[in-house]
Amino acid sequence: MNESAGGARELVRRATVEDAAELVRLRVQMFYDMGRDPGPEDAPWRGAAHDWFGERLADEKSFAAFVVEGPGGRGIVSCAAGICDRYAPGPTSPGGLVGHLFNVATDVEARRRGYARACVDALMEWFEADTEVRVINLNATDDGARMYRDMGFHEPRYPALQFRME
Repeated sequence: MNESAGGARELVRRATVEDAAELVRLRVQMFYDMGRDPGPEDAPWRGAAHDWFGERLADEKSFAAFVVEGPGGRGIVSCAAGICDRYAPGPTSPGGLVGHLFNVATDVEARRRGYARACVDALMEWFEADTEVRVINLNATDDGARMYRDMGFHEPRYPALQFRME
């Protein structure tokens, strides 16, 4: 059964502090999808992520996550999160506030129904209506890149680089 984009959007709600565990569970799925081993169920990062989401979900001005619950009380099957980061002001961000979209994930059995897109759409509406953010960054998997491009995202003029402290 495929949900229409509009039908999926009607299923989206803003996540609450009580949803922190489900956001971590879907984050684990996201890491698997990225080909990255998230480690065992008792990996220290999972507890830290649960606490982190709990704290951020209580801060409605600079963080939001949107979720879709599965039918029949299955719990959350899809999510997207966004945070506002403060940087030095510049021409594209006069207030210095930049958004970061992340933690976009959908349970395998709930895919291709428009849930992730609906969660991201809700998050983009939040950024536009409730924050000063005018630039939003994300890291996309190969599978997700098309959806983001269809939504208007593009590669930045200057590529992001990363250095890992070992």
